[in-house]
Amino acid sequence: MRPTAVSIVALALVTAAASLTACSGGSGSSPDTVKVSFKQSMDNSVKVTDTYLADIKKQFEKEYPGKKVELVPIKASDADYYTKLQQMLRSPRTAPDLVYEDTFLINSDITSGYLKPLDSYLAKWPDWGQFIDTAKSAARGEDGKTYGVPDGTDTRGLWFDKRVFEKAGLPTDWQPKNWDDVLAAARTIKKKVPGVTPLNVYTGKAAGETASMQGFEMLLYGTNDGTGDPLYDKTSKKWIAGSQGFKDALSFVETVYKDKLGPDVSDALDPNYRNTVWGELMPQGKLGINLDGSWLPQNWLQGSGHEWPDWSTQLGLAYMPTQHGQAPGKVSMSGGWTWAVPAKAGNPDLAFDFIKTMQTKANAQKWYIANSGIAVRKDVASDPSYTSAQPGIKFFTDLVASTHYRPAYTAYPKVSTAIQEAMESVTTGDASVDKAARTYDSNLKDVTDGQVVTR
Repeated sequence: MRPTAVSIVALALVTAAASLTACSGGSGSSPDTVKVSFKQSMDNSVKVTDTYLADIKKQFEKEYPGKKVELVPIKASDADYYTKLQQMLRSPRTAPDLVYEDTFLINSDITSGYLKPLDSYLAKWPDWGQFIDTAKSAARGEDGKTYGVPDGTDTRGLWFDKRVFEKAGLPTDWQPKNWDDVLAAARTIKKKVPGVTPLNVYTGKAAGETASMQGFEMLLYGTNDGTGDPLYDKTSKKWIAGSQGFKDALSFVETVYKDKLGPDVSDALDPNYRNTVWGELMPQGKLGINLDGSWLPQNWLQGSGHEWPDWSTQLGLAYMPTQHGQAPGKVSMSGGWTWAVPAKAGNPDLAFDFIKTMQTKANAQKWYIANSGIAVRKDVASDPSYTSAQPGIKFFTDLVASTHYRPAYTAYPKVSTAIQEAMESVTTGDASVDKAARTYDSNLKDVTDGQVVTR
């Protein structure tokens, strides 16, 4: 972890603010220019977002003569991107006109007053009716107003290597019915295919939200019957502590690492392990089962710098089953990103015009395919040219019907960190499941100001 001394944090924030001020003249510098800020990949060979936005810029400037688009990329890790973005949003001198907001943190920025509600624009935009309701809710604040337009979503499932499964004597049309089936397959791989990591479940603080969402919540949301949220009680508006489902999810994580069915603990706790998974282990046939997201193919497409043309024949897809196979039988988590207008943007009207250009049916479909994203527009999701555009798209799009969105309220980032700490403690063996769950419950009360209900 990074040093936590106040002086170091303060210095970092001041430096970030100074550099951002230097690179941006403020969104109000020209009434005819819309400044669009987005997260640029840390991998210089991955240009998916840059290429797409450059094309939209050309379209927009042709559609609106005399108007200009200035793209303001932020090359940073997820955590650093959030920090830099919030620095930009605090002042009209540095605030862009349009920003790319992760649904993970959008409510924090809403509560901080950094974003502008878009309801007045959305009411006049016919295309808004094409967006699915669950995706709309991901950008809705606790005040009921909408602060962002989703540009797609994602779902999660089990990626498995058919080459490994054949060596292990497992079926290449594998579909586990419950958690025990998943663990049984991993144990078979461990026994029969040496040199291969049987099962990857992201864990620990270094993995951040990846551990919480791809790992723990894919388990937790499969412990009940799918009718209620096991993390947050919407009726009482309180976070849930003391649940058996929480302990059961931790037990699964503990089993993976205690029984050496997963990666070495040192590898699992490496913040760059995600890149190792999709960049090395999966292409090289060294990972049996990977609990991961729908977006992985974007890393292997032509022009990505990590081309793997045979991935669709060498990998299989299975939905993550519920704990005991209980209804609805499968589970997925969804997140995604939204385009939002800062409260201190100089040209909010022009910014929303840019959103409308990005989110035509044709442009949205182009983005979903390029980004290996999942459609949130109903007219795209039902279009055969979308569902057949890339292997796996239909599989992951069909999971939207049984997916869950995180309760991404203001306290969620801190709740997520508490989840990661609980996962890490059972991964390393530093705490039993019961002790880790008790610590989580205590931390939960602290980070939510006591807004907790026990089940």
